[in-house]
Amino acid sequence: MITYQEIYDILRNEKYNEALQQLPKKFLSEIASYLAEKKDIVNREQKNSELFSDTVRMTRKQLDNTLAIIKEIIAIRERKILNLAFTAALTGISKRDTENLMEHEKDLFEITVKKLEQNQKIITEKLNGKINEEKKDLKNILIRFKEDIPAFLSGEGTELGPFKSGDVVNLPQEIAEILLGDGKAAMVEEK
Repeated sequence: MITYQEIYDILRNEKYNEALQQLPKKFLSEIASYLAEKKDIVNREQKNSELFSDTVRMTRKQLDNTLAIIKEIIAIRERKILNLAFTAALTGISKRDTENLMEHEKDLFEITVKKLEQNQKIITEKLNGKINEEKKDLKNILIRFKEDIPAFLSGEGTELGPFKSGDVVNLPQEIAEILLGDGKAAMVEEK
């Protein structure tokens, strides 16, 4: 079972080394057992004595300190993982650089790398002139209004309408689909 000193040493190693440190294989379960044991001691001692004993105070302080240390270890490791993910998204990374990650940390790393790569791809496409390419691919749809519709603004801020029942209009696909879905218009088949 893990001890308070071992937990403190893990914090110190993580804090003063740039790379992620190797943790015991069952680190989280050992920490959970340690915390449960300390809570059990505090509860037992409180039931056995009416006044707070030195043992209870010391154990409670150790429990509080352990919780603070665990939070700090997790925060440091998450910061390191985000830095690793950033580097991996920019330059690629070898497997050995991620060998000290716990399973849940590997998930965080992989998701972050994937999102960063997607973001970089979007930026690159915009910089290469492929801005709003998805809007260029949108086609207009010919629709017939089933009821009177007051003027409204398009997604670009352009005023459209007002439209009367029976009007046939060629509108951007996004707007036409909304009107069709609401039953305010019907699609006109082009010949």
